[in-house]
Amino acid sequence: MERIIIDMDEVIADPMGEMIEWYRKEYGGDVDWDKMLVGSWVKGFPEEHQSLVMDRIHSPGFFRNLPVMEDSIEVLREMNDRYEIFIVSAAMEFPNSLKDKYEWLIEHFPFFTWRQLALCGSKDLVFGDYMIDDHLKNLKGFKGKQYLFTAAHNLEVTGYDRINNWKEAAGIFLK
Repeated sequence: MERIIIDMDEVIADPMGEMIEWYRKEYGGDVDWDKMLVGSWVKGFPEEHQSLVMDRIHSPGFFRNLPVMEDSIEVLREMNDRYEIFIVSAAMEFPNSLKDKYEWLIEHFPFFTWRQLALCGSKDLVFGDYMIDDHLKNLKGFKGKQYLFTAAHNLEVTGYDRINNWKEAAGIFLK
C-alpha cells in the first residue's frame, strides 16, 4: 500500500483563516496579502500587531478550534481506504499545540487512528511515496513525490507540483 504524508496546518486545518477572522473582529483591521508572499502569513498583519499574532499562535487552545479545509474530511476518508495515510505536523515549534492538534484531529478525522498521527519537531524523519505540505522546508528533503499545497505564503513558489484544494487532491489520488 502506498504511503502518503499529509501536513495539518494550511493543508487540512486553516490557522490563517482563523487568525484573520480573529484579527478583524478584535482590531477591525485587515491584512496585506502581498506581504504574506514573503514566506509567512504573519507578515501580512500590521507590524505593530505581529507580536500579538505570534502570542496567539503560541497560546493554549489556538490550534484546538481551527476551521477544517473544505472537502478535506470527505476526500481523506476515501483516501484512507486506499492508502497508508499519516498526518504529520511539526508541533514542537508550538509546544502548546500538541494536545490541541491531537484533539482537533480526533474530532474532525475520527477515521484516522492515533497510530496515523505524528506530532513532531522535524519532518525529516518521515518517509513515504507522497507528501502534501505547504512549506518547502518540509518538502525539500522528502524522497518521494512532493506536492505543494497552495497557501498565501507560497503563491510565488515554482518548481513543484501543486494541489490547490482537496477536490484537486481527489482528482490525483482517487481516480
